[in-house]
Amino acid sequence: MKAALTLTLCILIGFQLNSQEFTNQVKTFISVDTTLVAITNVTVIDGTGNSIRYNQTVIINEDKIQDIGDSTSITVPQNALKIDGTNKTVIPGLVMLHEHLFYTKFFENWFSVGQMTFSFPRLYLAGGVTTMRTAGSIQPQSDLNVKKWIIAGKMTGPKMDVTSPFIEREGAPIAELGFIEDTDEVGEIVNFWADRGVTSFKLYNNITREDMKLCITEAHKRGMKVTGHLCSVTYEEASNLGIDNLEHGFMAASDFMKDKERDLCDPFEARNSLTNEPVDSPQISALIDLLIKNGTTITSTPNVFEPYTNRELIPGGGESAVTPEVLKDVKNIYDRMIDKDSLNLARFNKNFTWLKRFYDKGGKLAAGTDPTGAGRTVAGYANQHTIELFVEGGFGLTDAIKICTLNGATYLEQQDSIGTIESGKIADLILIDGDLETNIKNIRKMEIIFKDGIGFDSKKLFESVKGKVGLN
Repeated sequence: MKAALTLTLCILIGFQLNSQEFTNQVKTFISVDTTLVAITNVTVIDGTGNSIRYNQTVIINEDKIQDIGDSTSITVPQNALKIDGTNKTVIPGLVMLHEHLFYTKFFENWFSVGQMTFSFPRLYLAGGVTTMRTAGSIQPQSDLNVKKWIIAGKMTGPKMDVTSPFIEREGAPIAELGFIEDTDEVGEIVNFWADRGVTSFKLYNNITREDMKLCITEAHKRGMKVTGHLCSVTYEEASNLGIDNLEHGFMAASDFMKDKERDLCDPFEARNSLTNEPVDSPQISALIDLLIKNGTTITSTPNVFEPYTNRELIPGGGESAVTPEVLKDVKNIYDRMIDKDSLNLARFNKNFTWLKRFYDKGGKLAAGTDPTGAGRTVAGYANQHTIELFVEGGFGLTDAIKICTLNGATYLEQQDSIGTIESGKIADLILIDGDLETNIKNIRKMEIIFKDGIGFDSKKLFESVKGKVGLN
């Protein structure tokens, strides 16, 4: 009723409605759907990494940013819907590179993987994600359908780059993974899924260098990119083979193992080698230089590695999003682990030190959340929290925003249309109630998520899926 009344008022007072077609279910979450919008007197962090600008006006015309400038000098069209941005902040829509439409929960000695086709698209958009890549799919056909329905206005969610199923040889007993037995299957997988609409590929822990080489060759033939969560192949080997992207910062690197066998990896030994590697070792310096020289992008996913050291149960504040049963299981693990996690804390901090060094030297750094592990990483909440973690990890605010916006867009080769707040670009931006400079936790006070110039109500989206994560 309220949405219908808003639309009626817009017509009566002269605002033109946006021409995008949406189902009634999607319309429930739309708070701004007019052709011309002016956000006035607002603080702007534009995603370029440049200085914060104050007292700005941003004008949106249909799906584009028409103009941006000082509020004292910019001309606001008379028929624009005006939104007062006083004491508010605008940042670009988040472009996140390690997301999933599934959620894993840890029960004793095994993982349960469930598709969150209903809840996660809404949560991602609620948390400011306007574009995302699924870094590995469990049900790629489901992900492709969700992508199609969002474009058609039938579902609520971000724009999606859908990645292939995990390309993996048999290792960890995860029933939802498909395992290859020989390298020839890799080329078949690439071409099968490329023909069906996936736009990138994901290699996993136990592949061989030959598997990787063929995947990269076949994907690049089709103008598509390859990422990897690796163990059996080192970062150095993968980068020299031409992989485009490496996942999880340096937390998945097996380069520091002593006497490592080629194409094989013990993940526990790899983790121990990270613990033992000196933070200023010549080996990490050489690896950082090699990755920069080869132009290999690193995606950091700090949420999924967040230690159990007096931190939030669901980092980002997402306890209400999960089912009571899931919350109970997550809390049981949390209570057993709290303050018994010093080694993980050391690795967590060391990884941020290395990432900062990589970034400051010119490395290509992007971000994601990876809603896996022991159930503490929940879509939307984790995306907002990622920015908090980058600031905690020593990155400046404008750099943290850039990593989560422009850098992701650049990797997806969409930097000319999304990723920053600039005239002529697509109107993907977030209106936040508060000042991020004085309190980075204000990132959780998102009000309106503009995607293609349409404003979605963040709070309403979050509330619509409370208690659903773990079910659907």
